[in-house]
Amino acid sequence: MDLHTTISAAAAGDANALNALFERNLPLLEAFLRVRAGRALQARESIRDLAQSVCREVLGDWEKIELRSEKEFRNYLFLEAGRKILKKARFHAQERRDARREAGSLDTDEAETLRGVYASVLTPSRCADAREEVAAIEDAIAELPEAQRDAITLTRLLGLTTAEAAVELEVSESAVRGLIARGLARIAALRSAQRGEG
Repeated sequence: MDLHTTISAAAAGDANALNALFERNLPLLEAFLRVRAGRALQARESIRDLAQSVCREVLGDWEKIELRSEKEFRNYLFLEAGRKILKKARFHAQERRDARREAGSLDTDEAETLRGVYASVLTPSRCADAREEVAAIEDAIAELPEAQRDAITLTRLLGLTTAEAAVELEVSESAVRGLIARGLARIAALRSAQRGEG
């Protein structure tokens, strides 16, 4: 089934098409959650569990969603993911959960998938271990100022245009382009430092 047919079938409520749409977007959703959640939340929550929870909530809202394109679906998915992160962060801040109950780290398959997402978004991988590479990229993204991190997340992970990101961030398109350029330059510098270059 091609993408257009899948979207049409999903919009009509076809369960197989819905599953295909979720599966197609799951690596990006997990990458988005990892970048947005930060280390503290990742220490207490499984990214895979968060992603599945977001998918369940989107399925629960399916009747309210007007689906004309995969981009609209993805935007809704990531909006829900952002809400989920805020909700979980507030929960853990209030509960002060014991750090000994932290979730485990990435397995090799998850790390390879995320490395593929990040490599296509940011820079080619030079690290043999996918888990190390994913952690290093996430550390570099976490070091960015929030505006740069948001601009890169919206355009490079979510696939928004600079015009769409400008609306989301309430800044001009030229400001978004500047944020992306500075953010990518900063990531490149941080990655070089992590690898001991320069």
